[in-house]
Amino acid sequence: MKPDSLADCPEDPFNPLATAIIQISCMLVIAHVFHLVFKPLGQPGPVSQILAGLVLSPTLLSRINKVREFFIQDTSAFYYRIFDFISRVLFMFLFGLETDVPYLRLNLRLASTLALGGIVMSIIFGLSISFLFMSLLDIKINKLAFMIVVSILLANSASPVVIRLIDELKFDTSEVGRLAKSASLINEISCVMVMSMYLVFTSSGMLLNAFWSILITVVMVILNRYMALWFAMWNKKSKYVSNAHVLVILVFIVFVSLIIEGLGYSSIFICFLLGMLFPREGKTTRTLFKKLTYCIHNFILPIYFGYMGFQFDANDLNTLRHLAFVVLLVSLSFVAKLAGTMLACHHLKIPRIKAVLLGFILNLKGNFEYLIIHVDVNDKTWWSSKVHNLLLVVVVINTLLSGTIVAFILKRKERYFAHKDTAVEQLSTECEFRVLACAYEPRHASGQIVLTAALSGSLAPYLMHLVELPKKRRKNNLMYNQLEDGGSFSDEEEYGGNDVLEINDAVDAFTTMSKIRIHQIKVVNSFANMYEDVCNAAEDLRVSMIILPFHKHQRIDKQMENGKEGYRTTNQKILRHAPCSVGVFMHRNQTGFQQPIGYEKVQPVATLFFGGLDDREALAYSTRIASNTSINLTVIRFRPSEPSPNQPPKTSPNIDDVLMSLSISKTEYEKDIVFIEDFRLR
Repeated sequence: MKPDSLADCPEDPFNPLATAIIQISCMLVIAHVFHLVFKPLGQPGPVSQILAGLVLSPTLLSRINKVREFFIQDTSAFYYRIFDFISRVLFMFLFGLETDVPYLRLNLRLASTLALGGIVMSIIFGLSISFLFMSLLDIKINKLAFMIVVSILLANSASPVVIRLIDELKFDTSEVGRLAKSASLINEISCVMVMSMYLVFTSSGMLLNAFWSILITVVMVILNRYMALWFAMWNKKSKYVSNAHVLVILVFIVFVSLIIEGLGYSSIFICFLLGMLFPREGKTTRTLFKKLTYCIHNFILPIYFGYMGFQFDANDLNTLRHLAFVVLLVSLSFVAKLAGTMLACHHLKIPRIKAVLLGFILNLKGNFEYLIIHVDVNDKTWWSSKVHNLLLVVVVINTLLSGTIVAFILKRKERYFAHKDTAVEQLSTECEFRVLACAYEPRHASGQIVLTAALSGSLAPYLMHLVELPKKRRKNNLMYNQLEDGGSFSDEEEYGGNDVLEINDAVDAFTTMSKIRIHQIKVVNSFANMYEDVCNAAEDLRVSMIILPFHKHQRIDKQMENGKEGYRTTNQKILRHAPCSVGVFMHRNQTGFQQPIGYEKVQPVATLFFGGLDDREALAYSTRIASNTSINLTVIRFRPSEPSPNQPPKTSPNIDDVLMSLSISKTEYEKDIVFIEDFRLR
């Protein structure tokens, strides 16, 4: 018998706790082995983790009596429920922090149409065929509740599973991947709202509880803003806030979620909302990212997926009726989600291959469905433990098949989904401009931020701090209890010295003024191999341009001084191997271009256009800053002059004449004319 609430403690806490720890360890080991086997085949981590749980489930190893008695205990359900609750709170809060709010705001119509298309079609199919399911399972009570559960199970898309799968397949920066993430979040939140409305109208006192839930959430959002600001000021001279301050924030979030659950509502939407509305700038958010990302993506989510597979029990398919129910429900889930998504994509004029991929991605299950299914089987809403187990089997099969199919489609159509817009010239001004700015020192970072501030329109800037790896590796002889608060055995965080703190402060100041979030990346490598990290990041992030700092810097007397030799050699290697356009920015600090945000004067900017592919890239980049009201852009086009018939030819032309008369192919010249004319008309 499962405990009714989190407050029900087992009588013997040691043995079930040890069982849970050993089970988790076995899941992680088996999942790692499966991942080594399936990764070359293109299968993502969640598939291996679900299979690892399935190996330990009653379907395989737990069929052995000794193993089943050790792993499956009535009292161990308490620890699983505790882990399940805290895990869901943490990863939904992290997903809220990671949400690209500007992208979601710009593509809200697209994502909402995709989500609602699948939801409406799934609910129609679910309500229509629920009567057949009720006859198969011999359900005679609470028929409306059963119809709602089946409809939500078909309609929901598990956002944690979708996000993790897309991240594993390195598809998170593509347009289809980001759209799928946004649609899955809207889909799951919509299903939570539908279930909450059902509870409000069918249960007494739920309307008042809804008011208290909203009030508590608003108070927590306001409190988070003050805590983030206060903790950042408290740790003003540190790179990150302390572990104690992180713990305070997380305890508050878990406590609020526990209250929401106690009021009878799901805390999924609340945790996601708290993360999405958390301040995006400052040390507090940066620390939360650092602390939560590693543990959630490497421990919590793999265990969560493993436990999903562990609940699969093939013994529940012992009759023809039960087998027919599972096959019909899984098939109906695929048909309804694909039909609804493809109709929505047809309306949005999205290509068919992308529509099919989005349909399979949005058919992933395994989050909100568990909250509906995981209730005490003796509760009046539920019917029997057999129905409970069959619905769990449907969720596991659905997720396993959908994840495998998505990985197969991406591997088969890899060239189709590859990043093609590797030049700024190919992008329209309405498209999002993804740029990777590199910095070796804080002075470079300030220059790159100034250049980012000049851009307008939809923008996704990344700032990569390039840190030289010392030849002699530093050793940390301190024990864990001797480390400073927030310290780590890894010395990678120490590379870069105080430069990291200065860069972080510059980025935070810019984010506070402009409300534009700059994604920070730090690369620690030798100068000989650093270009590989930059080029790989540009390919993974699907950027259209890399901006490098000039290897010289201006002194106070306005003379140019060479920096490290490694800066120049790294820049040269990036120019040769980059998968996209590359620009070199020479910032003159106080005597040069100033940050437009907060600068009162209008600054003149000139673009020199001689012709050719590189100059069209420069002009396309200038188009992005032409709309900035603080900048007055002037484009100067240079055209080679044709000699008059009476003018005798020069016998010894000087170097300037040679440079101006460089041959440009007829095709390139025609492209220049079209591009200049398009720029002038726009």
